[in-house]
Amino acid sequence: MAEVDRDRALAELPVAHAVALRLRAGGADDQAIAAALGIDPAGVPALLEVAEAKLAAAQARDPGC
Repeated sequence: MAEVDRDRALAELPVAHAVALRLRAGGADDQAIAAALGIDPAGVPALLEVAEAKLAAAQARDPGC
């Protein structure tokens, strides 16, 4: 159930944030995430930080997430 809830929260995020979080959860490194998103690898940590914050906010808005 928790995975479904997380997926529902991820669906609320901007696509780049959701993709980055899913890739990281799947074990992708910064290089792979950057390549998938077409960004500089140096920007991945900040992108993930923002994505995690947005995910937490989405889950807080909907306790079912």
